[in-house]
Amino acid sequence: MTRATKKPSLSCHVVLLDEGWPRALPGVERLVRKAARAAARRGKSLNVALADDRGVRSLNKRDRRQDKPTNVLSYPSGERAFLGDIVLARQTVWREARVQKKSPADHVAHLVVHGVLHLLGHDHETGDADAERMEALERRILKRLGIADPYAAR
Repeated sequence: MTRATKKPSLSCHVVLLDEGWPRALPGVERLVRKAARAAARRGKSLNVALADDRGVRSLNKRDRRQDKPTNVLSYPSGERAFLGDIVLARQTVWREARVQKKSPADHVAHLVVHGVLHLLGHDHETGDADAERMEALERRILKRLGIADPYAAR
């Protein structure tokens, strides 16, 4: 009998739509991949688009009927191996990090984890119990990455 082969790690393709990302956070693509891999199963793939507020506002208006930027949008694919797409808005992410007194890198990692969990079917908007389960899972994943509880300062 042959030795079982290990599934490849998560494939995370990062799409840079806003050139401000690498200037504001050198190594952002590596950070995004690390956070995504911490949150998702092996053998899966996803895309993360690093956009600006204008682009995310347009998507948010089109897809959620909210004419404003938001920090992260998730688009589940419904497929088994390809989880879907995540889009982050640079200016909103930076503004939130500053207001919440978090490092931009930690906030980006948290939002990527949050987005991946949405792709995996988790939802915090369906009720308090679901929100608590999703937040607990986020905390565990972020702790493994050495990132403090993002919900502690509420």
